[in-house]
Amino acid sequence: MSFLNFSILDILDILLAAFLLYQIYRLVKGTAAIRIFIGITAIYLTWKLVDAFHMEVLTEILGQFIGVGFILLVIVFQQELRRFLLAIGTATFSRRRRFFKQLLILKRTTNDGRTAMIDPIVLACQNMSEQKIGALIVLSQNTPLSNFAQTGTLIDAKISVNLIESIFYKNSPLHDGAMIISNNRIEAAGAILPVSDNSNVPSRFGLRHRAALGITEKSDAICVVVSEETGKIVVVHSRHLDPVEIGALKSKLNRLIELA
Repeated sequence: MSFLNFSILDILDILLAAFLLYQIYRLVKGTAAIRIFIGITAIYLTWKLVDAFHMEVLTEILGQFIGVGFILLVIVFQQELRRFLLAIGTATFSRRRRFFKQLLILKRTTNDGRTAMIDPIVLACQNMSEQKIGALIVLSQNTPLSNFAQTGTLIDAKISVNLIESIFYKNSPLHDGAMIISNNRIEAAGAILPVSDNSNVPSRFGLRHRAALGITEKSDAICVVVSEETGKIVVVHSRHLDPVEIGALKSKLNRLIELA
């Protein structure tokens, strides 16, 4: 029963390991990487379990997989690791501080504050829908989107109907890209998003819809798309495209934000 003799260092070791795993989980939560993370964790726990029961064949097989697991992680997450290292290496002191606050859960936005931004977004979408002005608005949730914001023009402005409409006005140089809203402010406009290669997307949905679907495949963001051809509004979340009437847009966004 010597394995029950815990020291203070053992307890600290367990707490730090749990904290590290939780932070990794928060980083990949809401993205496609969460499934890979869960799979790797399950394999590791299974390996430790069969090792404890002295099941030599399974222990040897899983041990070989775990042995090259680090290399596999680097290959699978090379883009995410690159962005992570660039964010740390190139950010200013203030941006690093904000980045690590988000990483360590020291800075959060309440749902009440988030819902306060919905009214100008809904009104702007209504006006743009009536005028058939195309728009793509991304509402950041738990997954940071600063890497995608960097591809556009950083704004850091208060959300307003006039500003949203002026950005997506047809002659505006930023109207083709995405607007990213984070912490109740317009973080960037004209941002470039990853386009989904999902073959099941109906042909009636255009590039804006595929870009909105692409960002929801990599994060837990919520997107609002206004079609330039039809003026119809689609809310994109959790890899789903949901057409909505303008009268139901506010309640739809409120419900999704509360669930985030």
